[in-house]
Amino acid sequence: MNFFPIFSWLKTYRRSDFNSDFFAGIVSAILSVPQGIAYALLAGLPPEFGLYASILPKFFYAILGTSYTLSVGPVSVAAIMIANALASPAVSQLGNPLQSAVILSAESGVILLLMAMWRMGRLVNFISQPVITGFTSGAALLIIVNQLPLTLGLASPICNVDLNCYTTYFHGTNLATLFMSLAALVILLFFNKPLLELLKKLGVSLALSNAITKCGVIFAVVSTTFAVTYGELNVAIIGGIPAGLPHLSVDFIDITKWKVLLPSATFIALISYIESIAIAKTMANVRGEKINPNQELLALGLSNFTSAISGGMPVAGGFSQTMVNFSAGARSQIAMIIAAIVLAITMVFFSGWINNIPKSALAVIILVAIVPLVRIKSIFHSYHYDKGDGIAEAMTLLGVLFLSVEEGITLGIFLTFISHLRKTSHPHIAVLGRIPNTPYYRNARNHDIDYLETWDSLLLLRIDGSITFANINFIEEFIAEELKLAPRVNHVVIDFSSVSDIDMTALQALEQLNLNLKDAGICFNLAEVKHFVFVKLKKSHLFNQLNGQVFFDTDAAVNALI
Repeated sequence: MNFFPIFSWLKTYRRSDFNSDFFAGIVSAILSVPQGIAYALLAGLPPEFGLYASILPKFFYAILGTSYTLSVGPVSVAAIMIANALASPAVSQLGNPLQSAVILSAESGVILLLMAMWRMGRLVNFISQPVITGFTSGAALLIIVNQLPLTLGLASPICNVDLNCYTTYFHGTNLATLFMSLAALVILLFFNKPLLELLKKLGVSLALSNAITKCGVIFAVVSTTFAVTYGELNVAIIGGIPAGLPHLSVDFIDITKWKVLLPSATFIALISYIESIAIAKTMANVRGEKINPNQELLALGLSNFTSAISGGMPVAGGFSQTMVNFSAGARSQIAMIIAAIVLAITMVFFSGWINNIPKSALAVIILVAIVPLVRIKSIFHSYHYDKGDGIAEAMTLLGVLFLSVEEGITLGIFLTFISHLRKTSHPHIAVLGRIPNTPYYRNARNHDIDYLETWDSLLLLRIDGSITFANINFIEEFIAEELKLAPRVNHVVIDFSSVSDIDMTALQALEQLNLNLKDAGICFNLAEVKHFVFVKLKKSHLFNQLNGQVFFDTDAAVNALI
């Protein structure tokens, strides 16, 4: 039963829930058409790849996923990663980029399924938020550079991120295309805050207002398509989309190509899962629900694999699609099942209506959705809070722009671990003093020395963090320097209240430190040792050879030794 979460909540499903889900499903399906096409084009694929990826994946996530409102389909960040993967020399040599795109879907699905089998849902915690933010900002900038020429009716120049190279293309701007882009932009901007404020003044309910304002994409596509169809404008359009449902096939199984595409598929799978789980958790918090990370791996894995079987691109949970689904009143994943059915009907009977959608309108839709993801200020905020995180975020962004998506992420993760190791190897150590007439102690180096009580014969230290092989040398050097500054000390007390573990290397070093202090005529004392650490230390030679005492708390140690 846990394998199919849908059976758990269907027991309490009501008719009123279906009415809400039906409306949300219709709205989501209509939105999925332009977005699916736009992200397929962004990935350098035919438009039907995005539509095919919006049918079976939605259905399979609906019966396997643990989020009630997450909408699965093509997303912008995965699209730019697909485009980068297909453009790489190694993948280009394989030929048949369409098959390579399908393989990326299948391989991403297999990777996620393997992660689910090995219960690796928490693995993504090793990718820090600054790295994710740096990656999304860099990917968003790449997308902007990629889409700008389409809004002007220009062929995309081969210039990567050099914005200056676009100036040579401006003389070829198509005025009709520019008009379509501006019209779509005005509509999308109006459907944001201005329309919401107008609906509030008219007394429309907040829920309905939110649902209406999320339909800006639909109105922009319909209006520009109408203008192209009946105005006979000379603009680039989507063109012939094959009518009918996708043909199911597994002809993408090619070991040689799978090996070449494995690195790209791995990154696409990880980023897709991170994006999906973040959105799912956000919505779960709003609705008071719970997300199962490993079940999400299973659901997203099968969604991607079924996308491949139906000839679609890799999929993930999309923020804008999910927000539309939620704002439209979705109560459960029945809304996505309805959306999948509506999309299937559209592909069979109404694919001809899609052909005249102008590419410039889709480019504007992507730009409006992507611009908020460029968060340069976040780098300065991260750096101000933690220099290591700020550097990792900045270098991830630059790596994505000037190296590649995969190398940028790898660089960010590497720098994050370097920063973590540095922090681990340099724990904060406080030289403590007592607040007069209290049993409370504070860092004497952060307060007025006349305000806190300190003692010439007592060196009182608190180590904030576990003591390990990575930091024991730093701790020994710190104690040695402090003893040089206080030659009259005859007692060293280490407050262990913040120490949660001691590894074997550190233990041996502490045993040697105890002997060295004994030779120097200084007693080595411990205070506030946690039970877990105390049990481990009782098994060692340190307690048997300790040249001092173990005190229940720091104040007891001070009162006994001064």
